[in-house]
Amino acid sequence: MTQTGILAFGAYIPRRRLQRAAIHAANKWFAPGLAGLAKGERAVANWDEDAVTMAVEAARDCLTGIDRATVDGLTLASTTLPFADRLNAGIVKEALTLGDATRATDAAGSLRAATSALLAAFESDRTQLCVAADLRKARAASEGELMQGDGAAALLVGRGDVIARVLATHSVTSDFVDHFRRAGATFDYGWESRWIRDEGYTRLLGGAIGDALAAAGIAAETIDHLVVPVSVRGVAAGLAKKLGVRAEAVADALQATVGDTGTAHPLLMLAAVLEQATPGQRILVAGFGQGADVLLLETTDALARLPRRRGVQGHLAARQPDDNYQRFLFHRGLVELERGMRAELDQKQPGSTLYRHRKAVLGLIGGRCTKTGTVQFPRSDISVNPNDRAVGTQEDYPLADRPARIVTYTADSLSYSPDPPTYYGTIDFDGGGRLVAAFAEASAADIEVGRAMRMVFRINAVDEQRDFIKYFWKAVPANEGEG
Repeated sequence: MTQTGILAFGAYIPRRRLQRAAIHAANKWFAPGLAGLAKGERAVANWDEDAVTMAVEAARDCLTGIDRATVDGLTLASTTLPFADRLNAGIVKEALTLGDATRATDAAGSLRAATSALLAAFESDRTQLCVAADLRKARAASEGELMQGDGAAALLVGRGDVIARVLATHSVTSDFVDHFRRAGATFDYGWESRWIRDEGYTRLLGGAIGDALAAAGIAAETIDHLVVPVSVRGVAAGLAKKLGVRAEAVADALQATVGDTGTAHPLLMLAAVLEQATPGQRILVAGFGQGADVLLLETTDALARLPRRRGVQGHLAARQPDDNYQRFLFHRGLVELERGMRAELDQKQPGSTLYRHRKAVLGLIGGRCTKTGTVQFPRSDISVNPNDRAVGTQEDYPLADRPARIVTYTADSLSYSPDPPTYYGTIDFDGGGRLVAAFAEASAADIEVGRAMRMVFRINAVDEQRDFIKYFWKAVPANEGEG
């Protein structure tokens, strides 16, 4: 019988890395005691990113080289979903151009929502995409501001040529409130750290891991990689020592380079481990939040055959150091700047229009004329080919994963932008198709005619009158040959 396991993995880490020293330098007049945390850097999402957009990018990375028609279901786990009453996973499904028969669900309410979703996927006989992303807010001059980071990860679960098979799972549920955030509130409230360490991490989480190993009959010293998504210094190493796991098996918590990505962190750490693991290794993954999830996995020979993806290491290498703390606060909505009259635009998005054109808007699907081969965006009944205005000959033509190059560009410092100047221009896709697109993650050094670009799913605008987020695709600088 074919066993359910992990078929592929992917990750997304925002390009900007805010230096923790810059955060502390701005706040040390008020909170000098945070100096011990002011080392390294944390990943910072741009103004046009949220849990949905980061989830899309992690999922795209995960599905590298995989036929998306094989995906039956999708779960998005997050404690910072942008919509309380709109299926956030449904937006991700549309951006990935998955079929309308795809089951999509949101998972929330706890930082272990991702591992719980993963457990549910393991118990199913369907091919499911488990994605987790978080973009949390923390008060200025708080430990959370320094310790947290933004990011996403994705795992494809199903039957077949799995890269990691399931050895055993175990869960414990207990209303242990180490922190909480009431519905509608902006910030978490955390309890005393020593109590959390002793009662939560050591007893509750450590006990769950010990029980899982005992029930599975697996010796702790045979674990090759221990994934404990706790950023508090010494916790993972302490658990390993207490349980009998070798010290060298403790996985990097990515604290120095990314920060704690919340719900996404167990999956992000697992993705980093899978990048370096070899066939036949045992991985223990823990999730913590009002209880604990424990997953025991073993890698297979298929891991070496998995197509190359950007993954954690690729995103870490693409870092852009940043020390603009004021911009970080503004993009988080924690400081109000004068935006001027040019920002006073009505961004209303009619629901009927979005529904009718959702493939084009959310999936970036254009049209290709079956008669002449002409590619265009958006798709229309009449071809744009000047030599043959064929009618009714177009088929869907996805553009999001096709490389492109800049034909023309503009840097606009007059119109309002949360991150001025606004870069936009005309791009041509490999294989045909032309689009006027906004550019993201762009600077004067990055942008020139002929520059290779790739498409990313981002926030296009926010309708502040109706609290609606408008998503679309933007172009970002890419390496040669990168789609």
